[in-house]
Amino acid sequence: MFNRETYIARRQKLKEKISDGIILLLGNVDSPMNYADNTYYFRQDSTFLYFFGLDFQRLAAVIDTDTGEEIIFGDNVEIEDIIWMGPQVALKEKTEKVGVSKTEPYKILQQTVERAISAGRKIHFLPPYRAENKIVLNELLGISISKLKAYSSLELIRAIVALRSVKEEQEVAEIKKACAVGYQMHLTAMKMARAGVWEQNIAGTIEGIANSGGGMVSFPVILSQNGETLHNHDHSNTLQNGRLLLVDAGAEIGSHYASDFTRTVPVSGKFTAKQREIYEIVLAANNRGRELTKPGSTYLSVHLAAAEVIASGLKAIGLMKGDVKDAVANGAHALFMPHGLGHMLGLDVHDMEDLGQIYVGYDEDTRPMNQFGTAYLRMGRKLQPGFVITNEPGIYFIPALIEKWKAEKINTDFINFDRLESYLDFGGIRLEDDILVTEKGCEIIGDRIPITPDEVEDVMR
Repeated sequence: MFNRETYIARRQKLKEKISDGIILLLGNVDSPMNYADNTYYFRQDSTFLYFFGLDFQRLAAVIDTDTGEEIIFGDNVEIEDIIWMGPQVALKEKTEKVGVSKTEPYKILQQTVERAISAGRKIHFLPPYRAENKIVLNELLGISISKLKAYSSLELIRAIVALRSVKEEQEVAEIKKACAVGYQMHLTAMKMARAGVWEQNIAGTIEGIANSGGGMVSFPVILSQNGETLHNHDHSNTLQNGRLLLVDAGAEIGSHYASDFTRTVPVSGKFTAKQREIYEIVLAANNRGRELTKPGSTYLSVHLAAAEVIASGLKAIGLMKGDVKDAVANGAHALFMPHGLGHMLGLDVHDMEDLGQIYVGYDEDTRPMNQFGTAYLRMGRKLQPGFVITNEPGIYFIPALIEKWKAEKINTDFINFDRLESYLDFGGIRLEDDILVTEKGCEIIGDRIPITPDEVEDVMR
């Protein structure tokens, strides 16, 4: 939790961006794992955290944009709760720490919303992503669950995206802490990667490091020697010499700020000539992406420039052909990198994605491209100082995709399909850093995890 003034200032800025009506923000509740009293680890809603900093269950807030009044709705614990959880701080004492003086029992929320509706006032709410909150909004507003997203407030979404996109210095400091934990996770994975080791053993160990850092993993660990599967959560394989281990993992610390890194290492401890050749192309794309990341540039243009590095590198070793710019314009590179260069990072590993990726990652001037691969780019908009984004190019050899394109004669002017036969068992390589956009350019957040081939081999040695 930040200081009281931080939350007061954030809410004031929000009120200034909303024309009229009331803002309704819901916190999260516990979700049962397999029965009511056995719950998943509680995770507060990120927007609620951003404006109120209160990290516990069953809260809601109403902000009146006309009068400026702010109310937290919640309940104090009862003796049964104290028996199981120990002494608890009173709700009002907690809310005063974030600058809210008025509290009401949770049941009063219904009456408050009904009064606003009766008065013909706008109710600004966000598109819900949890089933429990969908039910709450349905009961409060009388809107069908299937239509809640359509009736959510675009004005509120745009206001929150504008505020949360530019990270405060104290937020960057928290992300650095998350990156420090992520660094240890990946360094440990590198040292553990050797033939005969079960993937789950590494995945479980680095998840434990995230937990011991005061939080948890920022998303389920992606770890596999089958790195050509972009989001591979299957950790059932035993590592084999000659294979590459791709690890995409990050930490979420106690303040809930996140990190997100990817490294790819040779199980044998040393890259083969073929592996190093592809690895160097991905590293060059990563470095080029960082060089071009600066205020005023669009991340779509950075993505396409990184794609050109990949196409150029693959052409140099005979896997692609033709004019590099034409190849990228036709989406030929997406056979090898069928995803975007990166996404926003902050309180969520894909920051604010629950609000709608089109509002987070794009703006009025930069719109998504309707082309295979680039269509998956989550972040394309014009960059501003204070943005925190990921930079994660990759090259993957996906047999089913290669076979499909070859059979359908897709981009045959740019791809040497016959040369790809010897790469069908290669796997994939992705290299990801977390970067902060500064006034003049950008910088990697925290210490860079070993990334050059020599650095990786030194760690594994």
